[in-house]
Amino acid sequence: MVRFGLLGCGRIAKRHSELLGGGIIEGARLVAVCDSDRARADAIAAKFKVSAYADLNEMLARDDIDAVAVLTPSGMHPQHAIACARAGKHVVVEKPMALRLQDADDMIRACDEAGVKLFVVKQNRFNVPIVKAREALDAGRFGKLVLGTVRVRWCRDQAYYDQDAWRGTWAQDGGVLTNQASHHVDMLEWFFGDVVSVHARSTTALVKIETEDTAVATLKFRSGALGIIEATTAARPADLEGSLSVLGEKGTVEVGGFAMNQIRHWRFVNELPSDKEVIEKYSVNPPNVYGFGHQAYYQHVVDCLADRGAALVDGLQGRKSLELISALYESIETGEEVPLHFVPRRSRLGSVS
Repeated sequence: MVRFGLLGCGRIAKRHSELLGGGIIEGARLVAVCDSDRARADAIAAKFKVSAYADLNEMLARDDIDAVAVLTPSGMHPQHAIACARAGKHVVVEKPMALRLQDADDMIRACDEAGVKLFVVKQNRFNVPIVKAREALDAGRFGKLVLGTVRVRWCRDQAYYDQDAWRGTWAQDGGVLTNQASHHVDMLEWFFGDVVSVHARSTTALVKIETEDTAVATLKFRSGALGIIEATTAARPADLEGSLSVLGEKGTVEVGGFAMNQIRHWRFVNELPSDKEVIEKYSVNPPNVYGFGHQAYYQHVVDCLADRGAALVDGLQGRKSLELISALYESIETGEEVPLHFVPRRSRLGSVS
């Protein structure tokens, strides 16, 4: 049994606490929650009959916590993850793992030195349609990859950003690329491989925040394929889609829905008998924008901690995604094409304005 503590009881904590505290994840149990806002911690603790804390060190002093899910604002992830690692706890940290590459490196080092594992939450990799598309990729069914596109067209109005002071800030959150679209950026890189360079533009169209609510970018992959990122929280009046398209010389797949959870197109030059039922059989409609991937993700974490395989998204994978996002911001600031790997000079991500 892996016993979890949960740090940060904001919006995303509802999903994590339901899985860990509701007995849904085999081999996992929620034992404590912590938030600097004690009322938030008390509310979740009461629901699942676990202990509540306002001080992280007090929670970490418990011997019956094996791992901590870090769900605090992104800019706080490094200090919290490092504190958990130094207390001997495995770390599950929400995306993005950090806002600065140096902080990501410090997190990886701290976990290595403490002998604990670091997991970065990328639950969409476990969505049923994504798993099926990845199987087709690994089987070589696409042939030469040509073009990859992700689209995030979601609605986040001013009331959403006003919920917490950290939202939409450079120091603690970042914009649509860092927060809402980070899963999709990771997905593009996971399917198409290493990125050679990026060119991006952004604007803050409809809300009053420091960062962007709308961005577009083009990517060049080492394979020669090209990529497009379209991301906005300025869709009105409601969420429209979160999608991934993979185009190759031998086939095309589009995974759409609100959270890359529904196969829209599945066509290959060399058809298989099973292709006819893929769209119907492997599409899943989630109850909310988070999809169903968190459940499979946590089961994967528990299996990894039981030494039944390597983590699909460890600290190094999380850092790789962050490096790409940082390059996008560097391009936005400079107006230039930015190569990977690079040293950030102008990107404001992670800085205090």
